[in-house]
Amino acid sequence: MNRNWLQKDFYRLLEVDKDAEQAAIKKSYRRLAQKLHPDANPDDPKASERFKEVSEAYSVLSDPDRRKEYDQVRSMGAGAFRGSGGGHGPFGGQHVRFEDLLGGAGGIGDLFGFRGGRRGPQRGADVTATLDMTFEESIKGTTASVRIESPEACSRCGGGGAEPGTSFDVCAGCGGTGTVASNQGFFSFTNPCPQCSGSGRTLDSPCSKCRGRGRERRARTIKVRIPRGVKDGNTIRLRGRGSPGVRGGPPGDLLVEVRVAEHPVFSRNGDDLLLQLPVTFTEAALGAKVKVPTLNGPVTLKIPAGTSSGRTFRVRKEGVRRDRGRPGDLLVTVQVTVPSKLPKDARKMLEEFRDRYETGNPRDNL
Repeated sequence: MNRNWLQKDFYRLLEVDKDAEQAAIKKSYRRLAQKLHPDANPDDPKASERFKEVSEAYSVLSDPDRRKEYDQVRSMGAGAFRGSGGGHGPFGGQHVRFEDLLGGAGGIGDLFGFRGGRRGPQRGADVTATLDMTFEESIKGTTASVRIESPEACSRCGGGGAEPGTSFDVCAGCGGTGTVASNQGFFSFTNPCPQCSGSGRTLDSPCSKCRGRGRERRARTIKVRIPRGVKDGNTIRLRGRGSPGVRGGPPGDLLVEVRVAEHPVFSRNGDDLLLQLPVTFTEAALGAKVKVPTLNGPVTLKIPAGTSSGRTFRVRKEGVRRDRGRPGDLLVTVQVTVPSKLPKDARKMLEEFRDRYETGNPRDNL
């Protein structure tokens, strides 16, 4: 946000009402821009300056979010301009600097994130990426490569913004402070220097590759260590691997979102692994010892005689193993399979079994 929003009435500059629709703002801007464009007024410096003000106003009011923020700043700052005489109003008629209004605990500058003086170091932006992996890799952990494209320090100028062999000069417009001051009544306002955009320096010759910005977009590959037990949708943060900082600020972070593929056999509930185990009718009725797969190799599970479909057995410590904490278990749920077709002799034996041994109705409690 530009710190001179308290000074400038963008609605007045664009000759529209404060409640104007976006279409009206756009229409008025086009009319004024055509009228005030420097090409149409080559000998009128005032028109050129007015064109810059109109362009700045439109850049804010044409963006709904920036317009809302601008309106909030103006409404908060309005109280500071009332009661300027004779000890009335919030400042008691005293001369107050704009920096004091912005600075200090609880000031407008703290609320909206800007303070007086030259802009200092800024942290680089975070960079996001996604990483696809198999179910086994997510359980056991892995090291993978992530390819990203993000702003980096310019390879030609090293991030300085100047063409190699040239240097920086202290900005003549602000003397290296990054700001210029102007007095309006009992307020003293400071704004970012228009010649150096608040950096406090100018370039003899901007870098031919980055045009003085000091950065360029480049692709790079980063190794990412994925810990054991990571879940689908988890985010791995690599501190300092994001975009470089500005004016000596620290770099941002790299945020890697993990996407885990489904497994054909296992599913997951927390740190426990789940498995549906088919068993035959005779194995469930008579009992059996069956081989059960795990991610660490097969184990033998004892199925007691008379096991019903849906019964779950716990195989301890065969679930997810994290770097810390107790490992999860493997939960095996039995599914009794019933043959779709029976030979006549088998059918006859089952009918005899039903008539002789099945007593009562298992659905009586329903």
